[in-house]
Amino acid sequence: MNTPRRLGSTGPAVFPLALGCMGMSGMYGPSDAKTATATIHAALESGVTLFDTGDFYGMGHNEILLGRALEGRRDRALISVKFGAMRGPDGSWLGFDARPAAVKNFLAYSLKRLGVDHIDIYRPSRRDPGVPIEDTIGAIGDLVKAGYVRAIGLSEVGPETIRRAHAVHPIADLQIEYSLVSRGPEARIFPVLAELGIGVTAYGVLSRGLLSGSTPSGPGDSRRHFPRFTPDNLAHNRRLVATLEALAAEKGVSAPQLAIAWVLAKGESIVPVVGARTPAQLAESLAALPISLSPAELTRMEESIPASAVAGDRYAPPQMQMLDSER
Repeated sequence: MNTPRRLGSTGPAVFPLALGCMGMSGMYGPSDAKTATATIHAALESGVTLFDTGDFYGMGHNEILLGRALEGRRDRALISVKFGAMRGPDGSWLGFDARPAAVKNFLAYSLKRLGVDHIDIYRPSRRDPGVPIEDTIGAIGDLVKAGYVRAIGLSEVGPETIRRAHAVHPIADLQIEYSLVSRGPEARIFPVLAELGIGVTAYGVLSRGLLSGSTPSGPGDSRRHFPRFTPDNLAHNRRLVATLEALAAEKGVSAPQLAIAWVLAKGESIVPVVGARTPAQLAESLAALPISLSPAELTRMEESIPASAVAGDRYAPPQMQMLDSER
């Protein structure tokens, strides 16, 4: 049930679920440090080993939060950090920078905010179209040699970029959105990962709360700008959620648990990253681990909720156009 999963042939072995900390820094509306810290501590006590953050989540807030929560517990945690997105003081998005000098600069600040001497997995959050991926990965490789980084990951990139990056330095895992309603990586990306011995950390396994029945909570909730949560699309997508809930009821589990179990069942190299913001949400996600799904059950789920039936892309058009994984 809780057998560790290795992130590729060169990465670390981790607990089969990872905790994504982005939502603890206001991306989905207000959050508080006390509850976030309690969630991180509950994850550690439950055996969770991999914690995912980004230096641009809350403009450094998320790293500071995670670093403080892990004080005295660092030896029990593996930290995955995404970098490269640039933010303005008003929270605006200003572009992306993955030049070698920028890579090393970003890492220096992450180490300070997290209060650690190394990052376990370091990855550009997107491909910088203005910088050859070889240059970016080469810079992280220098940081591996210097002891500041243990393993290198990628995020939201396609087959060609994966091959080029892996040729420079072994890649531990690709972080990419993957869920019952977001199955794009299956056709072209997952086969390349299997060939090269690269693992998967799957985010968005509940499609940002869509599959758990969650809806945007207010002005600070970034999901208001995501196509699947516009009023018309949400009304359509709730019918898919109702189908998932019916299938879950047959198994005696919740819809979120069944959705997470589906991702877990899709491959031993896949580690779902759950975005729990409270101990209760974390406990519900962890309860997906013992759920066993037969091939027939997986097929039934996929036929009952085909990915083509979801209304709206996973990101708004400008963001979709920037995704190397969608090319």
